[in-house]
Amino acid sequence: MNWLDDVAPVPTLAPGRGAGAVPPHVFDAGEPVHLPGLVADWPAVAECGASMGSAARYLSRFWNDAPVTVYAGDSGIDGRFFYNDDFTGFNFASGKATVPQVVARLADAGREDRLSTIYVGSTPVDALLPGFRAENDVALPQDDALASFWLGSRTRISAHYDFPDNLACVVAGERRFTLLPPDQIDNLYVGPVDRTPSGQAISLVDFAAPDLSRHPRFAEAMRHARTALLKPGDAIFIPSMWWHHIESLAAFNLLVNYWWCNSLAALGAPSDALLHAMLALRDLPQRQREAWRGLFNHYVFDADESVHEHIPAAGKGFLATLDDAGAKRLRASLLNRLNQ
Repeated sequence: MNWLDDVAPVPTLAPGRGAGAVPPHVFDAGEPVHLPGLVADWPAVAECGASMGSAARYLSRFWNDAPVTVYAGDSGIDGRFFYNDDFTGFNFASGKATVPQVVARLADAGREDRLSTIYVGSTPVDALLPGFRAENDVALPQDDALASFWLGSRTRISAHYDFPDNLACVVAGERRFTLLPPDQIDNLYVGPVDRTPSGQAISLVDFAAPDLSRHPRFAEAMRHARTALLKPGDAIFIPSMWWHHIESLAAFNLLVNYWWCNSLAALGAPSDALLHAMLALRDLPQRQREAWRGLFNHYVFDADESVHEHIPAAGKGFLATLDDAGAKRLRASLLNRLNQ
């Protein structure tokens, strides 16, 4: 029996009809939500679900002739884009192609073995398919959300997290999402942070067949997992920092997702701070790391107004709540120190 058979489902909320009918509280809850039928009225869902020819014609209406990055693997990878055996590289190759070429390859059931698994990941919609969002879009809390499309055959994308909030909308095919809360990181056996298949560190556990003799703590992660099977027109909200494993289950799959952050862009990426902490703190003696843990708790993780309320307003400096200008000053100061 597949372990996913016993996993709790992601909570479901039936949205109102029409694109953008997502209750605002969904985006504030900090929990994943399955939104069946959210984008069922998109023309792209109808056209891409009719036939491969219809999908090719519809997407070609918007394609601006620019190539996309395509990842391809043979049948031996079983759809799982991953590392090679000694982690010196990956089990797939990459190249460039046009959107019509990718769709044609996906329609070719007899394509050569080395191209049996095809995947186009995280490609900006507005840059490559201008005009697509005029017919297919969702209203979101942030006006500057990044819309991307994902296109491919049957694939398995290892569990990873993203810093932005994420709304993923299935246009064609079916996708199974398996999600785990951020606090399960210790049980996911995460791989390298500097050499990754697509930019984010991934769980090394094969969710299709977990080896608990090799990854015993994953048994605990199983107890916290949630899953959702999305059909064309369905969507799922994945909160910031939630781990998600994604299986594309059909021969032709197309997904559009939106990423957005509720923080100032000038604050930068927290992952940069994590890497700097690895450099500056991780290899210090234990007693010094504990002292720095206290400082981080005081100034960052447990910070409130008590940190700076005893300081006159004019002298609070970087301790004050950061606005855009303050964040840029702090960034400039940090860059100056890093460059010394």
